[in-house]
Amino acid sequence: MAVIGAGSWGTVVASIAAVKTPTVLWARRPETTEEINRHHRNSAYLGDHELPPSLRATQSLEEAVSDAEVVVMGVPSHGFRAVLAQAAPVVPPGVPVISLAKGVEQGSLKRMSEVISELLPGNPAGVLTGPNLANEILAGYPAASVVALQDAGLCANLQAVFATDAFRVYTNPDVIGCEVAGALKNVMAIASGMADGMGFGDNTRAALITRGLAELTRLGVALGGHPFTFSGLAGMGDLVATCISRHSRNRYVGEQLGRGRSISEIVTDMKMVAEGVKTSRAVVDLAARHGVEMPIAEQVVAVLYDGKKATEIITALMQREAKPELPGFGST
Repeated sequence: MAVIGAGSWGTVVASIAAVKTPTVLWARRPETTEEINRHHRNSAYLGDHELPPSLRATQSLEEAVSDAEVVVMGVPSHGFRAVLAQAAPVVPPGVPVISLAKGVEQGSLKRMSEVISELLPGNPAGVLTGPNLANEILAGYPAASVVALQDAGLCANLQAVFATDAFRVYTNPDVIGCEVAGALKNVMAIASGMADGMGFGDNTRAALITRGLAELTRLGVALGGHPFTFSGLAGMGDLVATCISRHSRNRYVGEQLGRGRSISEIVTDMKMVAEGVKTSRAVVDLAARHGVEMPIAEQVVAVLYDGKKATEIITALMQREAKPELPGFGST
């Protein structure tokens, strides 16, 4: 297996796989490669956590993917296409390519599986997603995830590779729904963080999570996702974890915005990528293309890109026209 991208989650997935199958992790930086190979650590992202001695790192994309039976893309959405385009000429034909990214490509508004299919049209494209905070999984805390591919046989094979005694992996054929849920939950987590930063309580957080779930379900179904996916691990599970966890980068961004800091200042201080920052505008554009209403996501974009203050979004959301919760109920 080749895992492309040695950030926190890419390294954890590579560590899980390396216990069961020969695994190579591609890293950009020589110091990261050396530390993984010599000391079995990736301290920049995972502190002092020990990595399996069987995990090998390389800076060569060709070395990583040329003999791989599975390619896992652990690159953020904004750099996904460029890295995969470099790797594509040496990815073996027919090898499944699995995305770990939770975002939508800016400009094209494509999901990562769509980017994979564009660059490698003969390779099955899928996603591994769910409430997967990397440090907790590496520490062995019980957790669950979803691997989504349209090929049931491939799905089952990857389920066996990724699962551990503490990490339960389910299969799902709904690649679209799983990807949309993963991208949208990051945007909702920014909104949840804003509420935290402004000092609001659990009622506010619960309302944002619930209405956020309604938004990501509307868009996912409009794009062809299955409604049940959004009540599962890729949807509700990941949404809850990202909106409430102190380890969530997207929630942190929102919290700092809620406290009055600017987005440029926040992002400059962060070492790791918060996918929701770049994905939010693409998600809102995608929703507009399909005629889907997404008021929370729209307000997040207004704060991130249009100069609106976090304190203004609560009023904007609370004073919207009153509506029934269930579609069609009370309509004339």
